[in-house]
Amino acid sequence: MKFAKLSTLIVTAVLGVAVTLLLLYRVGPSNLSADSISSIESKGKDMKQVLAVATFAGGCFWCMQPPFDSAPGVVETIVGYTGGEEPNPSYELISTGRTKYAEAVQVRFDPSQTTYEQLLEVFWKNIDPTQGDGQFADRGPQYRTAIFFHNDEQKKLAEASKKDLQLAAKFAGSIVTQIVPATEFYRAEEYHQDYYKKNETHYNLYKVGSGRAGFIEKTWGKP
Repeated sequence: MKFAKLSTLIVTAVLGVAVTLLLLYRVGPSNLSADSISSIESKGKDMKQVLAVATFAGGCFWCMQPPFDSAPGVVETIVGYTGGEEPNPSYELISTGRTKYAEAVQVRFDPSQTTYEQLLEVFWKNIDPTQGDGQFADRGPQYRTAIFFHNDEQKKLAEASKKDLQLAAKFAGSIVTQIVPATEFYRAEEYHQDYYKKNETHYNLYKVGSGRAGFIEKTWGKP
């Protein structure tokens, strides 16, 4: 009898634990149903799909990051290297001017908040599109200006904006900025990211000393 009672108690205890575990498994510590989790995952995918990418080369990438960072709808900017062939390029390699790479900024933006055309306007207003040997005091192919389009629509819009700028006769010379397909983009070293925030004084001196700040103000007025 004692053995039977003991067996019954053990079985009851095991069943109780099993039922408790089953309830915890079904409810979960966060009380989220399977439908709720699926909904959240779906929203996460939708948010990723909303963002678009644009890539521009406008000379020194230190100077090209701030204007895009302040543009409405821009979620993130990254400075780096693109347009070349060597894998995993470094700043030391790029700065020799012996590669096909250009210093560039990659812009991730929300198309519902800003358009690619508006980003093109930001780009044109921060470069000298008539300079073919670099940008301002920075000379060499690594400082060339270029629009790296990611799809046919970006290509069409970039070519149209370049044509409009030329017809507007805003500049004395021809617009030499390249419009080329986007290639592999390599993130630059961390000390280059947000340089204008990390080294504000040096950045401002550089922007003025290179001639960029004066050119922009003379051409487009004060921001």
